[in-house]
Amino acid sequence: MKFAKYHALGNDYLVLDPADCPACPQGEDAIKICHRNFGLGSDGILFGPEKSQKADFKLRILNPDASEAEKSGNGLRIFSRYLFDTKRVEENREFSVETLGGIVRCKVLQGGDFITVEMGKVSFDANKIPVLQNEGEVVNKEFILEGKAYKYCAATIGNPHCVLPLEKVSKEIACSLGPIVENMTALFPNRTNVQFLQAIDRNNIRIEIWERGAGYTLASGSSSSAAAAVAYKLGLAGPDITVHCPGGKIFIQIAPDYSITMSGAVVKVGSYEMSPDVLKQDLPA
Repeated sequence: MKFAKYHALGNDYLVLDPADCPACPQGEDAIKICHRNFGLGSDGILFGPEKSQKADFKLRILNPDASEAEKSGNGLRIFSRYLFDTKRVEENREFSVETLGGIVRCKVLQGGDFITVEMGKVSFDANKIPVLQNEGEVVNKEFILEGKAYKYCAATIGNPHCVLPLEKVSKEIACSLGPIVENMTALFPNRTNVQFLQAIDRNNIRIEIWERGAGYTLASGSSSSAAAAVAYKLGLAGPDITVHCPGGKIFIQIAPDYSITMSGAVVKVGSYEMSPDVLKQDLPA
């Protein structure tokens, strides 16, 4: 089984081409492949390109816990770089990719080092995200976490997000509160990605990320898109926002209808041929 590995600001994915592996890994196999100690190690698997009736390419995105993600901004940038490296797309030429979270348009720039993705529109509508126990836009709502009240906003850009604006953010806060919010299924029936947002100025925000199905993450394109849209919605920032993630910067442009253009770097790590032994082993409980 052959993989190509890339990272987007430390958020790393394994690209598995159907030409090398006709079936997408499922369940325990996907978990073993992504395992940091017992497998190749990654924040997920990108299975594609598959044929699409709606776009130029189709992509499936698996999380390290084997759940399937609707959309990933970093995953889409990495997939775009892989398509460029395998000569399926050309530099500066737009192409489309179908995901479970909708169709996006991508463009490879700077020899593959920089990718732009039109991510689609952010919605705050409770029914679209979805968020239970809410009607209309989920903006400046409140819940209690570990005995403390927190304001939050919820959004979707094809996948669900919960954004908590705070005066200061940290990895410790993300790792402490992130898994609690992710699994608040009474509110978020499909679980949710979680971002902790700190506004720096009108053009800069900082976020810490707890990603659904993956845990603490150094960077995320869809999380950056959702957090930037929330900052704009709350009047904390303008429409052109640099999102400072622990792994680096992602650049977001927000249109008046909340359509998002997301841009950032991608680095190729290498190519691998995985031994069948990886799938034979039993993981510790």
